[in-house]
Amino acid sequence: MASLDTLFEAAKAIQAKAYAPYSRFKVGAAILTVDGQIFTGCNVENAAYPVGSCAEAGAVSAMIAGGGSRIAQIVVIGEGEHLVTPCGGCRQRIREFAAPDTPIHIAGPEGIRKSFTLDELLPFSFGPDNLTDR
Repeated sequence: MASLDTLFEAAKAIQAKAYAPYSRFKVGAAILTVDGQIFTGCNVENAAYPVGSCAEAGAVSAMIAGGGSRIAQIVVIGEGEHLVTPCGGCRQRIREFAAPDTPIHIAGPEGIRKSFTLDELLPFSFGPDNLTDR
């Protein structure tokens, strides 16, 4: 299984490829699946700003396209002094493929700054289980 350092380096490498000419705020995300695969994504903006895609959404799409189905942990990296946590929509995307105790690591250029569980970032969430309990 890949180490947290490996996952951080993957997020940092893909962050450099982000397309953010309008906000100039590059974000990278790296997902480790339960079977040990790593999938990455970066934010992609366009002229119809703010329409674009988040790094986490790109990583989730890459995971699904690559045959993955469950997130074991994820690293999200951004610049600046504040924590760059997933937006609300991305928290819900992660929830679709992760357990409540899945670690979400928030990083800056220097490394991991803080780790949360999905349940800490999205408490009392609505997910696939809500639809199968009917």
